Amino acid sequence: MGATGSAILNFGTPSKPAASVAVIGQAGIVAGSKVEAFVRLAATADHSADEHMIERLKITAGNIVAGTGFTIYGEANPQAYGQFNVDWVWV
Repeated sequence: MGATGSAILNFGTPSKPAASVAVIGQAGIVAGSKVEAFVRLAATADHSADEHMIERLKITAGNIVAGTGFTIYGEANPQAYGQFNVDWVWV
């Protein structure tokens, strides 16, 4: 069993170089699950879909807690700010 979903990484204003978001409610996830997260090209209140495409964000996922969820981490350049959409999947 696996799952997919979306989340928002918020780098704040003024910007922070890193952001994270916890994904919870994943009752079927186990310690050995494989988790992936990536930028979703969809507008937020802060950025257009095009800005999501050109901003060079580094997105990773980890810190799996069996029966609960995981964490999505983002790193950005110092000029990045605000909210970015991310999609995720685990198996």
